Amino acid sequence: MKKLLSLTPLLLITRLLFAQTDSTAGYYSSFDGTKIWYEVRGTGEPVVLVHGFIVNGESWKRTALYNDLLKAGYQVISFDMRGNGRSDKPHEASAYANDAEAKDIMGLLNNLKIKNYIVIGYSRGSIITARLLVLDKRVKKAVLGGMGTDFTNPEWPRRKMFYRALSGDSVPELAQMVSYVKSSGLDQPALALLQKEQPSTPKETLKKVQQPVLVICGSEDSDNGNATALATLFTHGVYKATPGDHNNASKTPEFAAAILQFLK
Repeated sequence: MKKLLSLTPLLLITRLLFAQTDSTAGYYSSFDGTKIWYEVRGTGEPVVLVHGFIVNGESWKRTALYNDLLKAGYQVISFDMRGNGRSDKPHEASAYANDAEAKDIMGLLNNLKIKNYIVIGYSRGSIITARLLVLDKRVKKAVLGGMGTDFTNPEWPRRKMFYRALSGDSVPELAQMVSYVKSSGLDQPALALLQKEQPSTPKETLKKVQQPVLVICGSEDSDNGNATALATLFTHGVYKATPGDHNNASKTPEFAAAILQFLK
């Protein structure tokens, strides 16, 4: 009897830990057959994390936010967008056009039978998050991280410059980025097409969004335009500055704390 009693607390702890780290992972076949790698952890209110450019869903696990969301009881859904990580990487421009990435996310959530969700994007992931705000009524709240108003311009010069550099043109200011892509074994043609077909959302369309939106940006980050101005476009927009530049602001405890406060 003593031995059974002594095991009981251990079993309870094991079950508790399992509940906290409950996870599933695998491939989802999207609308056009493209396979999307995803991972789901936790069992609470769903939060979808949309990663940025030249990274993948694993990048969220290097942030304070990822673990803080799980500790706070949310269900965290991360994935590799097409052209990245373990997901398929088509080499046809049409595979990235017409909101293909937003459709991937919406289809995945259909597959997971999720009725409503929160979405958090960072950098290029915020551009896709903006499309979800427009296209998917299931979005309850959204966070646009590391992003200003520049993406609302369909002829955004920075986007075109990245496309040219990744397509093989000589762009001295982006030579280091291209070198990193090559040395890391990333799929350069797919990344080029992601820039070529990257969506934009007009300011007039963003003004019609009714969901609460947090625009959060590092205090030293001006890579993608004016973040304060972006927040003012939304009917229920809030702006928050956190320490850091574009590359490290999303990893900070302050970034995580500001988002969790917004979600409450």
